[in-house]
Amino acid sequence: MSTRQEMPFFEHLTDLRRRIMIVLATFLGSLVLCFLFVDTIYQELARRSGEKLAILGPGDILSIYVKLAAVGAIAVTIPVAAYQIWKFVVPALREREKKVALMYIPALFILFLLGLSFAYFILFPMTYQFVLGLSNGNFDLVITANDYFTFMFHLCLPFALLFEMPVIVLFLSHLGIVNPHRLAKMRKPAYFILCVISITITPPDLLSDVLVIVPLLFLYECSIAISRFIHRKRAEETALTS
Repeated sequence: MSTRQEMPFFEHLTDLRRRIMIVLATFLGSLVLCFLFVDTIYQELARRSGEKLAILGPGDILSIYVKLAAVGAIAVTIPVAAYQIWKFVVPALREREKKVALMYIPALFILFLLGLSFAYFILFPMTYQFVLGLSNGNFDLVITANDYFTFMFHLCLPFALLFEMPVIVLFLSHLGIVNPHRLAKMRKPAYFILCVISITITPPDLLSDVLVIVPLLFLYECSIAISRFIHRKRAEETALTS
């Protein structure tokens, strides 16, 4: 039986501040740890460029290393941040809701890694080679490490975040903010937006567009199916308690 726990307002603020500090400490600790191994991370990521990358000054070295360490720290911090959010809201949840909400933590991390892997191993090399091919021998090409990694992060990180869509929809469905009827009604504009995003971040050829559009549309349909399942379960629970 349940079991929402009441907490005074100031205790909520104290608890929130403590959890924010835990997340920040995790990020900073992960940042330092990743920075210790940043040379290995750099070598692994830079080898996809196919050539030795240039720098324009000593400041670029530190900037690049900090960016690489920061991306690694963000990946490590995501499950910790999700767990701290869960711990913060858990007093307001019933026992069954606690278990369901706890499932978000590994799901967020796994989907982030899947999106990042898809973008890095498939989307990025395809886009990178296409952009280089546009030079067509007309330019004396010098690729700086800063430009290379900026291009990589701007492409891969947004795509990794888009892969979080089913979990976000699941969470909003549990809160009753979205429902399958609303998502289905928004299907056409959502498809249009996802197609625009896909065409914008990929080379202008049909194969590249399809490789990106199909997973995003599939994720949206998964989101509708998840919302439909949650909506049906909520309706059944309401019918039983009434």
